[in-house]
Amino acid sequence: MEPQIKYALTDDGVSIGYWTIGEGNPLIWPHGAVGATSLRAWRTPEGRALIERIAAHRMLVRYDARGFGISQEGTIDLSLEARVRDLAAVINRLGAERVDLCGYLDSGPAALAYASGHPERIAHLVLWSTTSRGVTFVQEDLERVLNDLARVDFEIWREAYVATVMRSLGVDAGAHELARTLVGMLTPETGPQFIESVRIDVTDVLANIQAPTLILHRRGSKRPRMADVQAMAARIPNVRLALLEGDASVPYIGDTEAVVIELEEFLDAGANTPAQPARPAVGGVATVLFTDVVGHTKMMHRLGDAKGRDVLREHERITRETLNQHGGAEVKTMGDGFMASFGSVTKAMDCAIALQRAFAARDGEPLQVRVGLNAGEPIEEGGDLFGSTVILASRIAAKAGAGEILVPDTVRGLLSGKGFVFGDRGEFVPKGFDEGVRLWDVRWRHDA
Repeated sequence: MEPQIKYALTDDGVSIGYWTIGEGNPLIWPHGAVGATSLRAWRTPEGRALIERIAAHRMLVRYDARGFGISQEGTIDLSLEARVRDLAAVINRLGAERVDLCGYLDSGPAALAYASGHPERIAHLVLWSTTSRGVTFVQEDLERVLNDLARVDFEIWREAYVATVMRSLGVDAGAHELARTLVGMLTPETGPQFIESVRIDVTDVLANIQAPTLILHRRGSKRPRMADVQAMAARIPNVRLALLEGDASVPYIGDTEAVVIELEEFLDAGANTPAQPARPAVGGVATVLFTDVVGHTKMMHRLGDAKGRDVLREHERITRETLNQHGGAEVKTMGDGFMASFGSVTKAMDCAIALQRAFAARDGEPLQVRVGLNAGEPIEEGGDLFGSTVILASRIAAKAGAGEILVPDTVRGLLSGKGFVFGDRGEFVPKGFDEGVRLWDVRWRHDA
C-alpha cells in the first residue's frame, strides 16, 4: 500500500493536501504537530508499521494544516476557525455520509468543535493525547515564561520551545528531524500565531458531543496532564477513557499493539452496542453506582497490555450485561471502572450484588471490583451526572475493598426491610465534605 495524495478546497478558497491509504470506512486523523508534514510518520519504519495496521481494515485519511506540508503554501492560519475549515473541507471532499474522526495533540480542539457542530457526520470520535484546551503540552511553559522571551529574543525562544516539545512528547526516534521541522515552522511571523493558538479553549462544547468517544492516553505522558484528560472525560457524555502503559505522546512510539487493539475494538463495536436504558429524569432522585477494578495497574504490568486488555474486556462485558439486566444506565467508563445510574435504589443494589457474584464466579485470571453507591438528586448535563451525590458515591467506592459493596446511611435506610444484610463500617469524612458519613458494607455472600 502507498498513500494516495489528493486535494480539497475550503470554503475560504484554500487548497488542503490530504492522503488516503486502505479501503473502507474513513478514519480521519489530522496531523498533530502543526508545521510538520503528515507524511513524516509514513517515512519512519515505526510510523509506517502503525499506519499499515490501521489501514488494513479501513481507509486512513491524513492531511496537513493550511500553509504546511502538502497543503497550499502562504496560507498559514492557526486559528480554531481555520482548522475547522480545513477539517470540514477534507470530510466534504471524501463524500462519505459519516466518518470516524481522531483529534490528535493540537488538532484535538478542532476535532471537538467539528464533532459538536456536525454530529450527523461523525460516527466515532477518538482523542489521543489531547484536551479541549489548546496545545496543553506546552501551555504552562509558554504562558508563564516564553511569551516575553519571544518578543525579546526570538531565536532563543525558538530553541527553548523546541527542546520543551521534545521532552514533553517523549520523542527519541526522529527527534532531530521533528526539531528541524519545528524550527523551520516557527518564524517571527508564525511564532505569534502559535502563541495565540495555545489559548484555544473549546471546553464548553464537550457536553454537546453525541458520537461515542474513546480517549487514549499513556499513563506516563507528561503532556497533556492526566488531570486535564480526566477533566475532559468527565464532560463528554458517551465516553471511555483507556489508559495505556508508556510515556510517549506519539502513538507509533512504544507499545503500538495496545493502541491498535483499543482503536479496532472501539471502531468496530458501534453496531453491536446495545441501546442503554433511559436515565432518570433531570431533577429526580437517582442512585449512582461506581465500580473500580482492584489492582488494575499491577495486573497490567504482570500480564502485559494485550492479555491485560483481554481481562478488562471481560470486565466490561460482564458489567454492561449486568447493568442492562437490572435497568441501569451506563453514564461513562473510566477504563478500569464504570459509573452508572438507576431510577430505583433496590435495582441498584440488586445490580451491585449481581456484579460481585458474577466476578466471583468467573474462571481464569482473578478479577475483583469494589462498588460504591449513593442516592440523591444529581445534576444531569449533556448526558453526564454531576454534583455532591456523584462525588460522594465516588468517594465511597474508593473506600471499598476487593469484592466489597459500600453504601452510606441514607441508602441503607432506603433499603430497610428489603432483605439486604449490612455490616457497620464506621464513619469517615470524605474529602471535600464537612460532615462525616457512616458507611455500611453489604453482606452479599450471605444474602439468599
